Amino acid sequence: QVQLVESGGGLVQPGGSLRLSCAASGSAFSIGAMAWHRQAPGKQREWVAAITTSGNTIYADSVKGRFTISRGSAKNTVYLQMNSLKPEDTAVYYCKLITAGSNYWGQGTQVTVSS
Repeated sequence: QVQLVESGGGLVQPGGSLRLSCAASGSAFSIGAMAWHRQAPGKQREWVAAITTSGNTIYADSVKGRFTISRGSAKNTVYLQMNSLKPEDTAVYYCKLITAGSNYWGQGTQVTVSS
C-alpha cells in the first residue's frame, strides 16, 4: 500500500504565494514520476504539473511561469511552489504518484485565493 499526504494549502490573497508539499510512503512505494492535479468546484479534475525521476518538468499553460514543481533529495517528496496566485487557481490540489503498476493519489489540500 502506498500513501500520499499533501500539506500546505490555505487561504491567500490574489498575487500571493503558497507552497504545497506531498510525501509518499508505504510498503509498496516505488520511485516514479509525480504530478499535481487540481479540481475546482463544479469542474473536472485537471492536470497542473509533473516531474520525472530525473527532474524533467512540464506545466499546464494556465500555470506556466507562476508555478514550480520540484522533488526532494529522497525522491519521495514533491513540492509545488505557487506564485502570483489568481482567484481561478482556487481548487483542491491533489498529488499523484505514477508507477509502472498503478497511479496513487493523495487526499487533497484546499487552496483558496480570495481577497
